[in-house]
Amino acid sequence: MLSLQQKIEAQYKKKQVVAVRTGDQVKVHQKIKEGNKERVQIFDGMVIRTDRKNSLTSSITVRRIASGVGVEKSFLLHSPNVLKVEVVKRSKVRRKFLSYMRQRTGKSTRLTGVDFDRQGVNVIEDEEALKLEEKLRQEAEKEHQAAEAEKAKAQAAEEKKFEEAIKTHDQPSTEDTSSQPAKEDK
Repeated sequence: MLSLQQKIEAQYKKKQVVAVRTGDQVKVHQKIKEGNKERVQIFDGMVIRTDRKNSLTSSITVRRIASGVGVEKSFLLHSPNVLKVEVVKRSKVRRKFLSYMRQRTGKSTRLTGVDFDRQGVNVIEDEEALKLEEKLRQEAEKEHQAAEAEKAKAQAAEEKKFEEAIKTHDQPSTEDTSSQPAKEDK
């Protein structure tokens, strides 16, 4: 029999998550909300720490170098804001926490690569995440099409004004020529 805490955790846990290990090079697809817009941001880096693997609060810490500065982000794997974690490269490490990587720069940060089944590791049948990602993609496409339609409409209106201005300019008006005095030759 499950305890109350385990029942609540089971509601919020994702069905499957990628088996991420320390030392993996990963791409984390994170949902970012800015005002009323949502977008997907990809954070690419090396996993330097994994915590609580089978728990609802299982997390990974990813480190990357951005503009010469080391940036670390922690991600909860079961969070609805983490859409997808993709393992790009797997490395041979013998520790759970790679704190020594913080002092290393350049070529010394390289780790020995290990062959792994990339397709087998990264394929996750999480239908909810796929639906959400498709929904975000469709919303972005609709916004893009609406912006393009608005742009085309504004351009058509501008062309119409331009054509009307040319027509009025090219047509000689009879009133203007009769009201002007004729020039006399000297």
